[in-house]
Amino acid sequence: MSGKPHAPACERNRDPILDVLRTHFADCQRVLEVGSGTGQHAVYFAAAMPWLTWQCSDVAEQLPGIGLWLDGAELANTPPPLELDVRGAWPQQSFDAVFSANTLHIMAWPEVETFFAGVGQILQHAPQGGVLAVYGPFNYRGAYTSASNREFDEWLRTRDPRSGIRDFESVDALARGIGLQRVADIAMPANNRTLVWRR
Repeated sequence: MSGKPHAPACERNRDPILDVLRTHFADCQRVLEVGSGTGQHAVYFAAAMPWLTWQCSDVAEQLPGIGLWLDGAELANTPPPLELDVRGAWPQQSFDAVFSANTLHIMAWPEVETFFAGVGQILQHAPQGGVLAVYGPFNYRGAYTSASNREFDEWLRTRDPRSGIRDFESVDALARGIGLQRVADIAMPANNRTLVWRR
């Protein structure tokens, strides 16, 4: 790989997301990021929240690019990334928080269900009960929140009919099913939301 992968959206949304995470991860110690993508979020958040160990994870093909960002940042609180496909085995390590950005609309719905089941396993032994924060677009009561989200959803489904913007109510039900209660639903730029649940 010649250069670090780069996603412009990460630079646009990182500060609003950080504002939320600083509050809701304030009493956490170890975060598992599911679907770290390029690794940009990881190095930015880990640098801004040095009390956290920020564990990146993603499917195998993403790991080299994530590694380039982690190696370049040289942060003490970012261990090497883990290979994680939500359909397979989840880490056996202990985490008290999970973060994921722009992933649920990429997954097929059965994978979203598997994601929440995995989060439930990860957080079951968290000393403070555990926190889950998810960033991305969501529909409410079956309706799009903007014309741009409708267009984005159409693009997603053309690319992969199994993907698409998820209904907030369905996702919240999965979170409640693993013993989490929603504590925040925060409007973000570009018609996105950050949803936070806590056990």
